[in-house]
Amino acid sequence: MGLAFSVLASGSSGNAMYIETPKVKLLIDAGLSGKKLEQLLTKAACDPSELDGIIVTHEHSDHIKGLGVMARRYKLPVYANEKTWAAMEPLVGTIAADQKFHFSQSSTKTFSDLDIQSFPVSHDAADPMFFAFHHEGRKLVLATDMGYVSDTVKGVIQNADMMVFESNHDMNMLRMGRYPWSVKRRILGDSGHVSNEDAAYALCDVIGERTKRIYLAHLSKDNNMKELARMTAEQILKEKGHGVGESVHLFDTDPVNPTSIVTL
Repeated sequence: MGLAFSVLASGSSGNAMYIETPKVKLLIDAGLSGKKLEQLLTKAACDPSELDGIIVTHEHSDHIKGLGVMARRYKLPVYANEKTWAAMEPLVGTIAADQKFHFSQSSTKTFSDLDIQSFPVSHDAADPMFFAFHHEGRKLVLATDMGYVSDTVKGVIQNADMMVFESNHDMNMLRMGRYPWSVKRRILGDSGHVSNEDAAYALCDVIGERTKRIYLAHLSKDNNMKELARMTAEQILKEKGHGVGESVHLFDTDPVNPTSIVTL
């Protein structure tokens, strides 16, 4: 086995990803109830009791809803940066001091045979960061919850073998939708979420020869559709000369069903 992963859930209602190497099993975010996370992990062929820890991207509820329950139930170490810890501690209940660890932004932490590189994103949270996972020359990237895709992000995720990448909303659906203007303005702002179109153009800048699979993630329930996100990405990538369906393949993620375990 190499570097394996499953996007357990992705969307406005909750986010979590499972990642595994021969020596480590980690949960990235825990944005659903403890019961639901257990069910999703079981579907992905992971026994929750075998987890080695939880890594947190930021403190929004769709990323930490079940964090406290999972940490306490399975005595899991939890890793987050200092500002995220300060913001989420009132939200997750008591976590024992010996389970609390710091993972600084723009740093690399080694978990046995897995190196995890953190990078900052532009989002309206205390100190949001996402990750590039490195194992035996393979790279998997998780990059969502971004108002825009910065040069820093592009530099870290360039030429990853696989990417889980935000494609949050369709611009027209959002503008014509039922959300109040204050919410629309937040989503459209530099600290909000990336649209289907902006995601596709950013992907054009970072896809490399190694890139084989892209998972379109964190789709809005109200302002997007899987088919629309995929169609937009496919059209723009093809226009820019990327062989979608040939060298690069696009995949959906889902708010309630995990993706199949894939090994790099």
